[in-house]
Amino acid sequence: MRINIIKKGIADSVQNAGNYGQQHLGIQVGGYMDFLSAQLANTILDNDLNHPVFELHFPASVFEFDEAMYICICGANFVPVINEKSVALNTPIQVYPKDLLSFLQPIEGRSCYLAFKGKLDESKKWLNSFSSFQTTLNKGDHFVIHKAPEIALPINPFKQNTIQQVQKNLFNEHEIRFIPGPAWNDLDPVSIQALMHESFTIDAKSNRMGFLFNGPTIHLAAPKDYLSSAVTMGTIQLLPNGQIIVLMADHQTIGGYANLGQIILVDLPRLAQLNNHSHFKLSITNVQTAHQLYRSIQSWFIH
Repeated sequence: MRINIIKKGIADSVQNAGNYGQQHLGIQVGGYMDFLSAQLANTILDNDLNHPVFELHFPASVFEFDEAMYICICGANFVPVINEKSVALNTPIQVYPKDLLSFLQPIEGRSCYLAFKGKLDESKKWLNSFSSFQTTLNKGDHFVIHKAPEIALPINPFKQNTIQQVQKNLFNEHEIRFIPGPAWNDLDPVSIQALMHESFTIDAKSNRMGFLFNGPTIHLAAPKDYLSSAVTMGTIQLLPNGQIIVLMADHQTIGGYANLGQIILVDLPRLAQLNNHSHFKLSITNVQTAHQLYRSIQSWFIH
């Protein structure tokens, strides 16, 4: 089986859980921007949770299938159509030879995930991972998919519950929670109050490396230099111009800007799905709560 790219999207790629264990060499982890949607798509197709998927951003790529197979689309709603007929999100879809999958417009969310039933050819791996910050989908690319066992149909109550839980978690107006970092107490009091009470939006220049926040200008109480230290997805940094940046999936491995905190793992998918016009606020939490919430979310995928 083969999936062909007929038209290039803006920044689409193949992603799995990421390329861990290489950060000491300066190699980014990469991986899903929204791990919940990617894992949901794989769960619906009875794939392993961290099976590779296509991560799409609008305008998205156009796909052609050369054999019958099952796919599933989760995450952002870009109005998917097959042969110009609309198809549903969060459900198995059978495609047939010469079917064309395209996306019409962004309705909700920022990152869309296309999962497929079958094993992606190992030749697409880089450093033992399908995630690579260097490679995006291009017209003429093709992906060989090896057949896998059939999926269980129809969707059972366990999967229905997982779909509902993920959708509730992703698309809501709750605050984005973070754990204060080593430079939090270096902020001036007015900036701390602004971070806790003012709303932010995502800057249009944001990408898989980092999300810039538009909002109040943030200041340190006094100028201070910081030693470069390890960073990860969700690290909140203060730029010299007073703007906040949150590092995302293709972040660098170390950083020397003021580290104000860490977005908790369970809220990163929701942050990743925010559009540029979405207003949101931040709130403080703690490590214990972050761990409890993550264990709760992972229980959605255990049958």
